[in-house]
Amino acid sequence: MPTYKLKINGVSKKIEATPDMPLLWALRDDLDMVGTKFGCGIGQCGACTVHIDGTAARSCLLQVSQLDGKEITTIEGLSPDGSHPVQQAWKEVDVPQCGYCQSGQIMTASAFLEKNPNPSREDIRSAMHGNICRCASYNRIENAVVKAAEKKMA
Repeated sequence: MPTYKLKINGVSKKIEATPDMPLLWALRDDLDMVGTKFGCGIGQCGACTVHIDGTAARSCLLQVSQLDGKEITTIEGLSPDGSHPVQQAWKEVDVPQCGYCQSGQIMTASAFLEKNPNPSREDIRSAMHGNICRCASYNRIENAVVKAAEKKMA
């Protein structure tokens, strides 16, 4: 089996995997990084969202063989102490209900705010549209993204 060198949260990791292994499984099963969640397995729900070179991407659709030389950031690497403005806003707004989709929501929101630090509510709804929340906490998610944008600007 081939060995791949992945840079995850700033640390180089080696993994033996088939070329078509999804990054999601490498993270969860081989590297014991379980913050990234399995939702649908077809890139439709957003629960497995990570950053690849700063852009939000669905880890269930990415093969480890595609990621050589890419910077991968998971929810564990966004801010180990929870001090990222998006994580802080999530707590202040009390977004989660069941919490299952939240790491994907936070990763999508944080990548979005890096590219658009002063978004309108319509921009936020559009950016977050692909992330499904089974509990329908969409209003709180939107409010948390607004609050995070305010924190980033301060």
